[in-house]
Amino acid sequence: MRLDKKNLHHAYLLEGDREEITIEVLEFVKSLGIKTHGNADVVHIALDSFKIEDARNLKSYALERGLSQEPQARKIFIISVNSFLLEAQNSLLKMFEEPIENTHFFLIVPDASALLKTFVSRFYMIFSKPGLGGDLPGMKDAEKFIAMPLRNRIEFIKELLAKSDEEDEESEVVDLNSTRARALKFLNALESTLHTKVSRAPLDTSYFHQIFKVREFLRMPGSSTKTLMESVALVVPVL
Repeated sequence: MRLDKKNLHHAYLLEGDREEITIEVLEFVKSLGIKTHGNADVVHIALDSFKIEDARNLKSYALERGLSQEPQARKIFIISVNSFLLEAQNSLLKMFEEPIENTHFFLIVPDASALLKTFVSRFYMIFSKPGLGGDLPGMKDAEKFIAMPLRNRIEFIKELLAKSDEEDEESEVVDLNSTRARALKFLNALESTLHTKVSRAPLDTSYFHQIFKVREFLRMPGSSTKTLMESVALVVPVL
């Protein structure tokens, strides 16, 4: 990545794998002499979908004075999301257009082309290099899944979720290694693969709405990961 501490921008948009890029951003922040652990002025927000209420909370917190007593202390926001709702983007346009003193944002998304051009224009854009998270994890599995008949898809989902347990289903937090996290990662790869195929041969794309709904429900405690993923297997066409 091209993060230059000698020429620090107020807002970065980084496209690629969220886990890999987050690690790199944290290392960069450390290189600025900023503690990344136990520091209330370094905020990491990891969400599947960034909504209007998240935008309001971000604006409110960003405008608050930092907790550090040092006069030149910086506030850092690392925001990693899979999707950014249009209402939330529009709500944040002014904040990203007018820099807040000593405040820096690092927005990490899998696909910047899904964002409004006016929103993207507010950021310093950084693309991941090939081999450094340029492709979403699970893309090859997604390709195979799309070509499978329904029976094979159900078996694939069973194997994907094999390590499920009750605590995982009831948790309000999606741990990076949890069953729901694996399901979310696969959905992202599946959606990306489908977009590529649809762009080559336009088809009925109503199944994208189902993928979106499943992603939302997977964030809810008590939701059945297996049932939700099987619903995706049912609606996605064999391509």
